Amino acid sequence: MSSSWIVVIAVLIAAFGLAFVVGRVLTMRAGRLTPAGDVSNSPAVDTSELGLSGTGPTVVHFGAVWCGPCAGVRRVVDQVCAELPAVAHVEIDMDANPDAARRLSVLSLPTTFIFDAEGRQQYRASGVPTAADLRSALRPLLA
Repeated sequence: MSSSWIVVIAVLIAAFGLAFVVGRVLTMRAGRLTPAGDVSNSPAVDTSELGLSGTGPTVVHFGAVWCGPCAGVRRVVDQVCAELPAVAHVEIDMDANPDAARRLSVLSLPTTFIFDAEGRQQYRASGVPTAADLRSALRPLLA
């Protein structure tokens, strides 16, 4: 085997290894709830048209008819909202309401937000969050 073939094989192995690592990292991040950070210093986003609850936290889920994973988010959020009746759930079709998606910088589907009773964004997730993550994020907002 010539040295050029060995170099080609080594480069291919390195490329596949890098692709595997990047894919694994992206998969691990999918659905993870991330805190909104310090909401007192962030610019205000108009959430008046989203239909947020004024009495408790609201889970806002952006989806679309053609989005397969969005059905998974809907099932998880419905399950958590059934367990925590003070939590409201609003589902927004991104195709029907692109302005709301633009205001909240929704770049991929599904995207899920958790807002507190005052309408401030507390958490955000891209992908399908787990029921346990949603519950642990919502329980402090109910206290």
